[in-house]
Amino acid sequence: VMIVARGDRALGALGLMDTPRREAREAVSALRAMGLAPLVMLSGDNARVAEAVAREVGLDEARGGLLPEEKVEAVRTLRAAQPVAMVGDGVNDAPALAQADIGIAMGAAGSAVALEAADVALMGDDLARLPEAIGLGRATVAIIRQNLVISLGMVAVLVPAAMFGLNLGAAVVFHEGSTVAVVLNALRLLGWRQRTAGPD
Repeated sequence: VMIVARGDRALGALGLMDTPRREAREAVSALRAMGLAPLVMLSGDNARVAEAVAREVGLDEARGGLLPEEKVEAVRTLRAAQPVAMVGDGVNDAPALAQADIGIAMGAAGSAVALEAADVALMGDDLARLPEAIGLGRATVAIIRQNLVISLGMVAVLVPAAMFGLNLGAAVVFHEGSTVAVVLNALRLLGWRQRTAGPD
């Protein structure tokens, strides 16, 4: 709130607040569709402003008027209940980014300190990239698990088969074939596109 004055006479008061980005509501909806909840905003801004922004974009909760150390404490409290991903872009967010299970910095708009503290840096300030990054991370983990099953399963089959008479040349062919299958499976990530997905 700013007081407008002329000399010693107050003429009025102006209330200002940041407005959410246009893509914020869509990003929040996409995160919720992925099964991520609760969605909480930790802000250094006035608590009433933070609550108004949170309502506008569809967040579950807003905590305003927080100093950097209070953001860290809030992340610690949230982590006691479940794993926490923290998204931030400023110097004041850096300690909380480091405290979270996964710190995500908004790269283009972010400070160097936030980028250094985060585990993931989105090289752009488009919030729509956040659900995409989470979806890609989930797809990567799923493919890693599939590749472990393929490679370990092949070894589990080939070792006993070789002991019971499988030709060594055939065993090598099967083993190398599983290696090719693992590589081709991993290459599927190059064509990955965000899809509407429920919680894992």
